[in-house]
Amino acid sequence: MIFLSASIPFKERDQKYIDTADVVAIRDAVKALATVVIPKSHLIWGGHPAITPLIRHAIRGMKQDIKNHVTLYQSNYFVDMFPEDNNYFENLVIVPKATNRDDSLKNMRLSMMKNNFRVGIFIGGMEGVEEEYELFRNHHPNALILPIASTGAAARIIYNTNKFKNERLESDYAYMALFRYLLKDYIEF
Repeated sequence: MIFLSASIPFKERDQKYIDTADVVAIRDAVKALATVVIPKSHLIWGGHPAITPLIRHAIRGMKQDIKNHVTLYQSNYFVDMFPEDNNYFENLVIVPKATNRDDSLKNMRLSMMKNNFRVGIFIGGMEGVEEEYELFRNHHPNALILPIASTGAAARIIYNTNKFKNERLESDYAYMALFRYLLKDYIEF
C-alpha cells in the first residue's frame, strides 16, 4: 500500500507554502503517481478537494477494475463540501466527525495510518501535509518516504528540514519515470 499526502496551497493560507508551490508540478505529480501506482498497487489518500479530481481524471481511462486499488478517506466534518468526484470511488472511508475541524482531521489521519503502508509520498501541500508526514514517519518508521521537493510547498519544506539527499526529488519533473524508478522495489512493473 502506498500513502499519498498532497494538496495545492491556498493563497489565503500561510505564505511559506505559496512562495515555493509549483501548481503545475503538483498536478502533474499527482496524476503521474496515480497512473503508475493504481494499476499495480493500492493508493490511499485523504480527500483534499484539489487532489481527488486529479486522481479521478488519471484513472478514468484505465481498463482494469481499479476499485480494489484505491481508497479515499474523508472526515464527515466536511460532508457538505465533498467534491462530486468522491462518488466515483467505491472504497470511500468516511471517518466520524469530532467536535471541531482540527480534531476531525486528526481522527481521519489516524484512521488512515492504521493501514500497512510500505511507501509514503508527499506532494506540494500545506500544514496538513507536514502533519501527515510526522504521523506517517511515527507510524511507519520502516517505510520509504518520498517528499517530492520539486513540487514545492510543504513537500520542499519536509525535504529540506529532514535533510533528504536524493537530487531527483528536487529536480526531476518527469514524474512518470521518476515514480517508476523510485518505486521499482515496491511495485512490480
